[in-house]
Amino acid sequence: MAISVVLPAKNEAAAIGQTIEKIKQLQAIDEIEIIVVNDGSTDSTKVVAEQAGARVVSHPYSKGNGAAIKTGAREAIGDIIIFMDADGQHDPQDIPRLIEKIGQGYDLVVGARQKGSQASIGRGIANKLYNNLATYMTEHPVEDLTSGFRIVRADKFREFLYLLPNGFSYPTTSTMAFFRAGYSVGYVPIHAAKRIGKSHIKPIKDGVRFFLIIFKIATLFSPLKMFLPIAMILFVMATGWYGYTLYEFGRFTNMSALLYTGSVMVFLMGLISEQITALMYKDSQ
Repeated sequence: MAISVVLPAKNEAAAIGQTIEKIKQLQAIDEIEIIVVNDGSTDSTKVVAEQAGARVVSHPYSKGNGAAIKTGAREAIGDIIIFMDADGQHDPQDIPRLIEKIGQGYDLVVGARQKGSQASIGRGIANKLYNNLATYMTEHPVEDLTSGFRIVRADKFREFLYLLPNGFSYPTTSTMAFFRAGYSVGYVPIHAAKRIGKSHIKPIKDGVRFFLIIFKIATLFSPLKMFLPIAMILFVMATGWYGYTLYEFGRFTNMSALLYTGSVMVFLMGLISEQITALMYKDSQ
C-alpha cells in the first residue's frame, strides 16, 4: 500500500525538520510520501521542511489545523494516510505499529495517549470526559477521541471531508463519523512527548470550544441519545410538580404545562436531528 504522511504545520520551524528526518529514517517502510501543509506560517517552516525533503503545500494565510488536514488529504497520493503533529509530540517510531493495526482490517487507527501524555491536568480531564461521552454515544470503547496521531484509509476519510471543521476538533469529528458510518476504529497505545515551541491552544477560547465539542459529539453520532434523557427529565419534573400541586391545591399549574411542553419539544427536536444526521451520512455512491 502506498503511504502518505500529512503534517499540518504553523510556525513549527523549530521542530519540523527533525520530525521529517525521523520519518525518513523508518526502516520498516520502503517508500513514504511526506506532505507538510504550511498553514500560513510567518517563520521559516516552509524552507526547513523543503530542505528536510518534504513536499510542502502552503496556505496563503492561516486557515486552521482542520483546514490543513483537509488540504493534506486532498493532496496525498497514498492509499493510507498518516496524520501527526509537526511539533515533536508524536514519535514516528510508532508509525509501524499503527500500520500493522490497520493491516488487521481497521479503517481508522488512533494513537491513544497513555497516562502522563496530556499537556495539562485540565486538558487531561476534558479528554477523559470526551472519551466517556463518546463511549456512551457509540456503545464502543473510545480510548482517545482527540488524538491527532492517526492513520486512515484515504478513500474512506475523504468521504467526510465536508464534515470536518477548519479548527482543532477535526479528530473528534472524524472519529465519530467513522463510527456512524459503521467503519472499524482501533487504537494503539502511544506516549506523547512535550511539544517543541509554543502551543497554539488558547485556554479561554478552547474552554468555550469544550462545550461545543460536547454537543458536537452527540449530534454527529446520534442526537436522540442526547435529547431523549433531557426530555425524560423534563417529563419526570412535570409529573412530579403536577402531583404536588394536585395534592396541595387540587389543580394543574402553568409550570406543569410548561415542563410537559418542553419535554415534548425536546423529544421532537431529537427526532428531527436524528433524521438530519442520517441524511448527512447518506451514501453518495
